[in-house]
Amino acid sequence: MNTSFIQYEDVSVQYSPYVMGIDNINLSIEQGEFVFFIGPTGSGKSTTLKLLTREVEHTSGHLWLSGKLLDHWKESSIPILRRNMGIVPQNCGLLPNKKVWENINYALRAIGVPRRTARKRVIEILEQVNIAQRADAYPSELSGGEKQRVAIGRALVNNPPLLIADEPTANLDPECSLDIMSLLMRLNDEGTTVLVSTHEHHLVTMLKKRVINLSRGKIVTDDVPSLDNNYLAPEMYVYSGPN
Repeated sequence: MNTSFIQYEDVSVQYSPYVMGIDNINLSIEQGEFVFFIGPTGSGKSTTLKLLTREVEHTSGHLWLSGKLLDHWKESSIPILRRNMGIVPQNCGLLPNKKVWENINYALRAIGVPRRTARKRVIEILEQVNIAQRADAYPSELSGGEKQRVAIGRALVNNPPLLIADEPTANLDPECSLDIMSLLMRLNDEGTTVLVSTHEHHLVTMLKKRVINLSRGKIVTDDVPSLDNNYLAPEMYVYSGPN
C-alpha cells in the first residue's frame, strides 16, 4: 500500500492521439508540504492538479490520494472526494448575487452544515482569511485580492487537509499577489497541504518552497531549496495594506 499523502506512478493523460496532457509522471508529495507547480502555458501543471479533483482522468498509470487509489474513480463518488479538499479556481467562481458572508454560508449549507453552526463558522472563516470587514460587500465591489480571499475562505469550509489553488494570483498586482501567497503560507503553517500552480516566478523564488517545473507534460526539475540564511520568514514578506 502506498504511504505518501499523494503519489503519481507512471501517470499519463492523453487528450487525443496527438496531444498529451502529462507524460509518464512519477511524483510523491507528503502531508503538510507546500508545493509550487510552474511551467509555461500547456506544460501540464493544471492537468496534474486537476487529476486530484477528478476534473481530468489519467489514461495510464496509478494515482493515490490519502491512501485511496483514484484509478477509475466512480463519478458518483467525486463530490465526496472533493469535500476532503479545498479548491480555489483561477476565476474565483463567487456567486455574484450573494454577499461575501453569503458566499461562505452557501458553501457550508451545501455540505449539510446546520444553520446555527454555519453562522458561527462563517465568522471564523472570514476572520481566518482577513476579509471580515467586507462581509456585507458583493463580489462586484471587491478588489481582485479580496475576491481571492473569499475564494480561499470558501475552500476552507471543511477544514480540508489539502488545498489546491490554480493560478491564485493571476491578474493581481505584486502587492496583492504577495498578500495571497502569505495567506496560503499561513494555512500551510497550520498543517494544510498546499499545492499551487503559478506563473509568478519571483514569488516562487522568494518563498523558497518545493518547486516542480513542468514542460510538455514532463517534470523537468523538482527542487526543494534548503533553509539557509537567505530564507525569508513569513513575517518579513507579509503585505497588510489595502488590496
